Amino acid sequence: MSVTFSLGLWQLGRAAEKTAFQDAKTQQADKVTLDGRTLGSALDDQAQRAGLIHRRMVLMGRWLPQHSVFLENRQMNAKPGFFVLTPLQIEGTNGVILVQRGWAQRSFNDRAALPAIQTPEGQVKVEGHLAPWPSRLYDFGGVEQGPIRQNLDLQAFRQETGLGLLEVSLLQSGPASEGLLREWPVVASGVEKHYGYAFQWFGLSGLIALLYVWFQIVQPRRQKRTA
Repeated sequence: MSVTFSLGLWQLGRAAEKTAFQDAKTQQADKVTLDGRTLGSALDDQAQRAGLIHRRMVLMGRWLPQHSVFLENRQMNAKPGFFVLTPLQIEGTNGVILVQRGWAQRSFNDRAALPAIQTPEGQVKVEGHLAPWPSRLYDFGGVEQGPIRQNLDLQAFRQETGLGLLEVSLLQSGPASEGLLREWPVVASGVEKHYGYAFQWFGLSGLIALLYVWFQIVQPRRQKRTA
């Protein structure tokens, strides 16, 4: 009983942690929109940049399209394609941030073909919110080269490009443009799963209690009376 009840409490604790994280994420997104100057003042402070994750940002800068990467096996609206990533040289700073610009569908006739996207030259304005480095999918290891890749390792990409890339990225928002969709999926918190597991553990604990009462208390007394 003690073990199963403790596991139920542990699942409730996990649910509370994820709820708190989701609330903090929402609060971050509701704060005042920041600009490149704010990010520039945090270029030398990793902890300070981490505290800006999920904040809305408007950056001015210049695209570095020669370093664009197309992450394959990414979906949007249940369709396979690429997440298109392009570094942005932030105006007025020495920092470069990787922008997750959007999604483009893959050619089914030629898997090596890159989608037709447009990358404006000169100074551009990019809106979005600060996000962690792009998440990894399962791969078989090894160093990937070329524009089409399964994952993008921060340290390896820094060495490859020679850019002072920040360890965060910008998830670009806005309507479809430049051949890219930006209907980013909302990541579920998974709180319901933990509540379901907690219910199962508490139910099992209750069942053990009932069985204990029946076999250790009720049945012996009935047998005693019968005797």
